[in-house]
Amino acid sequence: MKSIGRVIGRALLIAVAALVLYEVWIFAHVLWWQHVNPSSTRFMDLQLTTMREARPDAQLKHEWVDYERISRHLKQAVVAAEDDRFLEHDGFDWEGIQNAIEKNARKGKPVAGGSTISQQLAKNLFLTPSKSYLRKAQEALITLMIETCWSKRRILEVYLNVVEWGAGVFGAQAAAVHYYGIPASRLGPEQAARLAVMLPNPRRYERQFGPRLAAHARRVQARMHRSVVP
Repeated sequence: MKSIGRVIGRALLIAVAALVLYEVWIFAHVLWWQHVNPSSTRFMDLQLTTMREARPDAQLKHEWVDYERISRHLKQAVVAAEDDRFLEHDGFDWEGIQNAIEKNARKGKPVAGGSTISQQLAKNLFLTPSKSYLRKAQEALITLMIETCWSKRRILEVYLNVVEWGAGVFGAQAAAVHYYGIPASRLGPEQAARLAVMLPNPRRYERQFGPRLAAHARRVQARMHRSVVP
């Protein structure tokens, strides 16, 4: 029995050590990416793998552009659509989460999220689209790392450069070129609002941008001038 206990104890110790090393690995990347732009993310890698199963030579559409070269309209539209209290919270919008819970309860199904831009960035950089309590816990921990180490400007800059905007389309520059044939710096208010409302499900909305989504884009455009961005 003692030998079995020692084996279990060692297995637990190894598991804990592996978990600690994984968190240290993530934190090291968060520190590095304070000043160095990430060339890829977990979401990008997953999408590229899927694309190459059908076409081995497939490539993602992605080009990094600095914060100053992204239209202010897009920054405001994304904040208005995704996280209106972006500059006020520390990574978690508790009021937004409560509102999402109440809305989902009224509808009887999940129709609202409540995740902040910081949480979405954490998921895009390191995690997968799968949903579980364990993944949400890991997302929360990474969000704390990012909010502790990065400025709000850096968070928004990285988010706008790595978020998915369609099948194989990542970042504001690739999205602006893909949908409008212009650089991200030249996006106008209407174009920015349409791109912003695509973010919850970009591959679906790339194929079908219906009247309801168009109406949502108009609502975002009407209020996005009030959105404060870094």
